[in-house]
Amino acid sequence: MASSSLALRLLKWLFILFLLWLAFSLFMAWRIGAWNLIFPNTDHDTVAPALPSDLASPAVLVFTKTNGFRHKDGIAGGSEVLAELIGKRGWGLFHTENGAVFNSEDLARFDAVVFLNASGDMLDGAQEKVFERWMEEGGSWLGVHAAGDGSHLTWQWYRDNLIGADFTAHIMGPQFQFANVILENHGHPVLAGVPDVWQHEEEWYSWASSPRLEGFTVLATLDEDSYSPVQNMWWSETDLSMGDHPVVWSNCVGAGRSVYAAMGHKAEAFRQPQVKRIIANALDWLVTDGGTCEAAALAE
Repeated sequence: MASSSLALRLLKWLFILFLLWLAFSLFMAWRIGAWNLIFPNTDHDTVAPALPSDLASPAVLVFTKTNGFRHKDGIAGGSEVLAELIGKRGWGLFHTENGAVFNSEDLARFDAVVFLNASGDMLDGAQEKVFERWMEEGGSWLGVHAAGDGSHLTWQWYRDNLIGADFTAHIMGPQFQFANVILENHGHPVLAGVPDVWQHEEEWYSWASSPRLEGFTVLATLDEDSYSPVQNMWWSETDLSMGDHPVVWSNCVGAGRSVYAAMGHKAEAFRQPQVKRIIANALDWLVTDGGTCEAAALAE
């Protein structure tokens, strides 16, 4: 009887410890932004936000909806830098996480859209089609960090026209590493004033292949010898080397143009001088550059 009672008490304490561990794990998942990785969210907004009547022109829409992993720190830091850059130019800025803004009437008021660490299944089918048409008819898009991760798989047009590659994973162990970034296509407006080689600390992404193979214009690559391109988990180790490892690239999308930059997990990434310069240049090229996208892609 005594041994049976002891076993029951032990099971009780083990159950309590399990509940405490589960509660702590769920809290940490929420705290680091991984809640939607455990409980995927497919909610789509149906009522558009009210845009300011006095929105200056040109105008930029900053979109940070996260139905996938939420980069809280990166969204906060990136929003601050974007507001600074856009404000200095006297442009209009509207920041929202409401996907219903992707309707024909509202989107027509913007010259560029920024997906700042936006992730997951963010838009419904009709909203996606509005954005696709807007882009192909001359819109401009800047994607930052998580805009190129694997959470956008339900939107094939997005993958084919804005990213051009299938995300595989990011480095772990350590998660953040300094690496050498090497420029290509030095004459492209997005690279103006950026040194040929520079260092940046980041949670570096890898893709199954280079978007170069799908006709995208590569602007910067990683020197894979300058860091450890490995996902080192306690249960496995995966080599994430690509050989040709782009981290900034552009594409012509119909009459529109796009830029993607893989940097931006942490807030401080946006204060790194070269990253900030690339974002500023990208905004200028996307919003005000009168040259053609094709001409920029051929610049050397």
